[in-house]
Amino acid sequence: MSTVHFDKAGFESQVEQGKGVALVDFWATWCGPCRMMGPIIDQMADELDGQVLVGKVDVDQEGDLAAKYGVMSIPTLVFFKDGQEVKRLVGAVPKGTLESALEEVK
Repeated sequence: MSTVHFDKAGFESQVEQGKGVALVDFWATWCGPCRMMGPIIDQMADELDGQVLVGKVDVDQEGDLAAKYGVMSIPTLVFFKDGQEVKRLVGAVPKGTLESALEEVK
């Protein structure tokens, strides 16, 4: 499964009202560290297909969502379980760090 690009409605229905675990990358096209994380996020989406919902929120297009979750710097990676935020990582991180965080959340 490829990475889902969320708008507000999709985020509400799939993440906030969803069941299970979701990883959401708050990012922007002009952000260098965000562009470094992009391929890692996409790879994880493929590897976790059917187990974890992996998606992105462009903070320039969905500023209300970024504000709602207090995203002050990007990239910010937020882990949700059954619609509730359970963990957050700020900044570019190695894939292993993401995998470890995901294991904690599951």
